[in-house]
Amino acid sequence: MAESEQTRCGLVALVGRPNVGKSTLLNHLVGQKVSITSRKPQTTRQRVLGIKTLGGAQLIFVDTPGFHQGYRKALNRHMNRTISATLLDVDVVLFVIDRLGFSEEDDALLQQLRYLTRPVFLIINKTDELDDITALLPFIDSVRQQHPLFAEIVPLSALKQQGTDALEATLVRYLPEQPWFYPDDQLTDRSARFLAAEFVREKITRQMGDELPYETAVEIEEFRQEGAICHISAVILVEKETQKAMLIGNAGSRLKLIGTEARKEMERMFDSKVMLKLWVKVKAGWSDDERALRSLGFD
Repeated sequence: MAESEQTRCGLVALVGRPNVGKSTLLNHLVGQKVSITSRKPQTTRQRVLGIKTLGGAQLIFVDTPGFHQGYRKALNRHMNRTISATLLDVDVVLFVIDRLGFSEEDDALLQQLRYLTRPVFLIINKTDELDDITALLPFIDSVRQQHPLFAEIVPLSALKQQGTDALEATLVRYLPEQPWFYPDDQLTDRSARFLAAEFVREKITRQMGDELPYETAVEIEEFRQEGAICHISAVILVEKETQKAMLIGNAGSRLKLIGTEARKEMERMFDSKVMLKLWVKVKAGWSDDERALRSLGFD
């Protein structure tokens, strides 16, 4: 872009309770997978940037963990603190809800948003799953009357990519006029090491479903490029021996499947052949230990 042309740039936070589709929306807006997804709540644990540059505007989306109540572990406190800190730093907030209606957790987060001075959009996600699409307009009218804080109300389907173009076009109007923060070909602020760990954790979450609690983390011990091959070694942390046995599976079958799926994801992202090695280690109480969380990058 010519230097004389005015550019817009700003940070846009995606907030909401778990499983409303924030990470799916981020990935489709950016056009690349930068945040992991699964049906299990609390898949996203740390703030992830997804960068979309179009025309004279650069949208820097900030994916956040799902807001939740009733959890007292250090990991859960960290995730809620991440949301609060993000709200202070951004130019626009996208409050994402699941179809029509507000849950108790939605209402609790809504109370935090009332005190913000920056624009807040209500994003009504998963409209493709509505049983009665005619209920959408009355719901929007009701929300406008009850919650005047919303600068815009945008219905869409992140999964079907319906309404995402309209969201982008609307967002650009709210961005401040300033230079871009990142090169126009950059997609995220996260390192390849971070993404590798997240891809492993995503496959664990998808493979294990409800069998394994949330006390699972992934730490990259080696990340080395040799010619056309990327060598990655990762340790999967669990809190109990029984969890370790479940994760490994019969004769290592489950761990092998997790590794295979994660490796394919890494090869797509890194455009390189990947040699992935996985180990499982028991580290009791890590999810409620502030020092352990800091060592894993939760700060």
